[in-house]
Amino acid sequence: MTTPKGDSRIVSFLPSSTEILYEIGAGDQITGVTHECNYPDIATNKPRVIKSSFDATKMTSKEIDDKIGSLMKSGEDIYIIDDQKLKESKPDLIIAQGVCEVCAPFTKEIERSKSILGYKPDLLVLDPHDLDDILVSIIQIADRIGRLEEGHRLVDSLQNRIDNVKRIVEAKTGAADNNTHVSSDSDDKINIAKPRIVCLEWIEPFFIAGHWVPQMVDIAGGVNGLNTPRQRSRRISIEEVIEFNPDKIVLMPCGFDIDRTLREMKVLQNNDKWKSLAAVKSNEVYAVNANAYFSKPGPRTITGLEILAKILHPDEVDIKVPDNSFRRVTLN
Repeated sequence: MTTPKGDSRIVSFLPSSTEILYEIGAGDQITGVTHECNYPDIATNKPRVIKSSFDATKMTSKEIDDKIGSLMKSGEDIYIIDDQKLKESKPDLIIAQGVCEVCAPFTKEIERSKSILGYKPDLLVLDPHDLDDILVSIIQIADRIGRLEEGHRLVDSLQNRIDNVKRIVEAKTGAADNNTHVSSDSDDKINIAKPRIVCLEWIEPFFIAGHWVPQMVDIAGGVNGLNTPRQRSRRISIEEVIEFNPDKIVLMPCGFDIDRTLREMKVLQNNDKWKSLAAVKSNEVYAVNANAYFSKPGPRTITGLEILAKILHPDEVDIKVPDNSFRRVTLN
């Protein structure tokens, strides 16, 4: 396989890889993106070579889940390729993913692309499952297009921010292990429980967030008891949440911003089991901009880590995060 040069034409099947390409100065090389590639803003001007087979903006969480389930069961397409735009993009390199068939174009779309183009462009398949993998993905992209120096510069910056969160959380809370933290000004040590956290990736039905999110919770100083780092997101019952009895709940529906999440939350207003949760009663429920900072394995995931640290330890963690990146919410 020949490594594409710095002037190679790139089609990105991933919002996260589109973001990475712009961050390392390769935005001009992008000749095609997906309908979800909207960051940075300039990416919206690129040809959309792939779109969703249905309009999720007009559907509820349950309707989206039902639709995807139906498409996967029948073998129908979740994503549709624009044959003409793909041909016009003439990619030397296609960047795709192997993480989730639902979240982005997958094996089927990759194979169809080769058929449409009539030749086999170089292919880079990313498969990140935690923050470390996300940083590796940046280097993989940078190396493939001859921008390794820019890639290392970006990774170093992001790693410094991760390390900064670790230092602040450990210094302010005395974090000692995954379940407790220790504060000691003398020989007498006081064990204080870390906050138990549930991060919900979908509201109807409930899905617990997986992949990189459990690691983010650990680094931010919380206990993620319903999923482990690198484990896939999975469907859970309200009974599992009740048994775990979280101190805080973070709502991060995949691909949703805060306003969309708040609309989806209305389904919980008459859910007595949900309202019985201590976190709900104590107004420790938060909605985040998942679309920007949690759903996509790109550079802004590190901002998501900083947001989680602020939510978990609002009085101890002094890190500036973007305005309107999270909101404390209540059910009326």
